[in-house]
Amino acid sequence: MNKRSVRKRPREFGVDHRFLATEEADRKEENEMYLPAITGSGVFTPSETITNAELVESFNAYVDIYNAENADQIAAGDLAAKDYSSEGFIFKASGINQRYVIDKKGILDPNVMHPLLRQRSDDEPSLMAEMALDAANKALAAAGKTAADVDAVICAASNLERAYPAVAIEIQELLEINGFAFDMNVACSSATFGIQAAADMIRSGSIRSALVVCPEICSAHLEWRDRDCHFIFGDVATAVLIERSENAAGPYFEIKSTRCATDFSNNIRNNNGFLRRSRPDGVADRRDMQFMQNGRKVFKEVLPMVSAHIASQMADEGVQASDLKRLWLHQANKSMNDFIGKKVLGRTPEAGEQPNILQDYANTSSAGSIIAFSKYSDDLEDGDTGLICSFGAGYSVGSVIVQKHG
Repeated sequence: MNKRSVRKRPREFGVDHRFLATEEADRKEENEMYLPAITGSGVFTPSETITNAELVESFNAYVDIYNAENADQIAAGDLAAKDYSSEGFIFKASGINQRYVIDKKGILDPNVMHPLLRQRSDDEPSLMAEMALDAANKALAAAGKTAADVDAVICAASNLERAYPAVAIEIQELLEINGFAFDMNVACSSATFGIQAAADMIRSGSIRSALVVCPEICSAHLEWRDRDCHFIFGDVATAVLIERSENAAGPYFEIKSTRCATDFSNNIRNNNGFLRRSRPDGVADRRDMQFMQNGRKVFKEVLPMVSAHIASQMADEGVQASDLKRLWLHQANKSMNDFIGKKVLGRTPEAGEQPNILQDYANTSSAGSIIAFSKYSDDLEDGDTGLICSFGAGYSVGSVIVQKHG
């Protein structure tokens, strides 16, 4: 897609509240709220992959270049030499075998070590919008709906490629949706926070449905020159359509309960922002302008937070561990998921109960739990209960209890 599609019908700004107001009045008389449901999901997967072997070869070539260029300082003890990476180290630390990326050429070039993306004109769809459009159309098709059935678009992602106009509004434009749209960022928890926002609007009657899209170009904010994290992220986009359950055209997942929580921490941080050029050395090649984390502290502090969060929600909703047929967890690290799964279920999850996709996709930030849900939910039976959970920078954690119907 090189140019924006021409709108084929006149724009009608905002949601048509004439029929919504009538329906809402009827509901108020009956003291009844709408039941939100996930009716469709979709995943955009880039065509290019980077295996651990390719990544290690590139990284180690960079290490050789770096150590050679800084040999005198390293010999004098003024600078530490960089160490090689290995496939064994990567898999043991993460459980990742490969990752999908928008551009592998730049990432694997030891003299570049970041994606090389074409500069698009303002008249072209942005890259994030284009990715989200693909996932959104798949979600709509899965739900048996069209853009005419959608009232809102929420673009929930850990990074957005520009400050404004909102990427969500651009996606709304490309889909020709009459309604409203907005961006939101709660890092890796963005998807579940977006689902809660959409579900609350549907419960209240202010909208009929919403698309929650998560376009993640994580390769662009990863420091590929850092051995401790150079293997973590991949690129992807996901979308879920959330509707009133009564409007579902096929099987759906009723959103029984949502819960979000945050607790400030600097242990996962990225300092890049619009004030960068105004500060000393702001435009320099600084390490803090990309993804940074204190992995040991994150593991130690986030896991108890997430486990307690889920346990509290389940207790309040009367959901027992034996009721959960599926856990779709944030895909950050296999060890973290195994820990949470065991805490939530009270035992080691059986095969299929806690599907992981990070071995193929790596950590895709907010999109990870939705990829797992999209790929591993169709087999559930009517009445089965599952839980979607994401967690990460902030700290933040969001969880959604769903029940299959149909």
